[in-house]
Amino acid sequence: MMFWYGDGMNGWGWFAMSAGMVLFWGLLITVAVMLFRTLDHSSQRPPRSRPAPSAEQILGERLARGEIEEDEYRRRLTALRSAEP
Repeated sequence: MMFWYGDGMNGWGWFAMSAGMVLFWGLLITVAVMLFRTLDHSSQRPPRSRPAPSAEQILGERLARGEIEEDEYRRRLTALRSAEP
């Protein structure tokens, strides 16, 4: 005698066991896929960006592009260097 089932499991018992097994494997596969995706995305992160250019570099670029003249460049460069501690 199998506890209170008498001759064995009825149809609902088999259904519950089958549904439980499908849910178990579905949950296990879902967790594995999510873990794999998380680990895969961390390796595809973009590299750190370059540090922001300094004020002198920006001033030099503006001179190179022709936005300011050499006299203004020298004046602003002197002002920048005198303002630094």
